[in-house]
Amino acid sequence: MPVPIDHDESDLLQAFEQGQLKSVATKSELARFKAAARATALKDRRVNIRLSSGDLSDIQVKALEEGVPYQTLIASVLHKYVTGRLTERPASRAPSAKSTPTKHGA
Repeated sequence: MPVPIDHDESDLLQAFEQGQLKSVATKSELARFKAAARATALKDRRVNIRLSSGDLSDIQVKALEEGVPYQTLIASVLHKYVTGRLTERPASRAPSAKSTPTKHGA
């Protein structure tokens, strides 16, 4: 069942259908986007990997948040890594065992 669109979406759709919208992307950007889409869509090999249950659960949660299947998320992350577009950020520090409170408050 289609989701109803709001007033702003309706205005955008009407402007698009009337040809009033113009792309702001350059030819080189469009070529890069097309190449990325083509490379992402071409899935001609199958790979099986083993993951920890915790990592798989975390990936599935992230995929739900992004609204994509978890296999697609994994493929996207790997694609970004091999193309050099995956940026590393400092890991958030987990509390050490010394600073973790116990049931007894020690």
